[in-house]
Amino acid sequence: MWEPDGAEGHVGRVGVLLEDGTVPGPVYIDIGSGSGGATVTDWFCYDGSFGRPRADRMRAVCACGWASGTAYPIDWDLVPDLQPHLFDTSAPEDDWAAHTREVAAAAVQLPEDIARLISQVRERLDRLEDRDPLTALRIVTALDAVIEIDGTAIARTAAYKHTDREIAAALGSTEKALTARLRRYGVERF
Repeated sequence: MWEPDGAEGHVGRVGVLLEDGTVPGPVYIDIGSGSGGATVTDWFCYDGSFGRPRADRMRAVCACGWASGTAYPIDWDLVPDLQPHLFDTSAPEDDWAAHTREVAAAAVQLPEDIARLISQVRERLDRLEDRDPLTALRIVTALDAVIEIDGTAIARTAAYKHTDREIAAALGSTEKALTARLRRYGVERF
């Protein structure tokens, strides 16, 4: 899974396509005798073994429902046994990164002075984290207080004036991630 920076909820991963172009459903992994087992969608499980479907292409997919239009062949002879994570999946990851950049670019842009301040705070916290963690924690606590007070009021106003879809797009988020964020600010949608 790939975690985004600036596109909350847009978690990406490698998805697969079968030879006929269809997306296979989850596969069952038997973890031993008995009724135990799990269903998974990890790309490397679609290798055709144990009666599972055999994928012939991979592509990037996102938790928001987006899927890359570009697919890349899977050469199963090059996928290391027991270490499929060593197989090069950088092309799909690059496609997903381009998707998250588009999402972030479509979001409401921070005013330059605020973006600069946030960057300065992050840099300062990075420098303090190892050297003076108590001061760094005090800074984070002060920021939390601002968010707790102002974030709740602002989130309520935004929720009153805009739909979840509009707010999610403005934040570069997904509606699912937005629901969790609004709940954190004490805003419930019914």
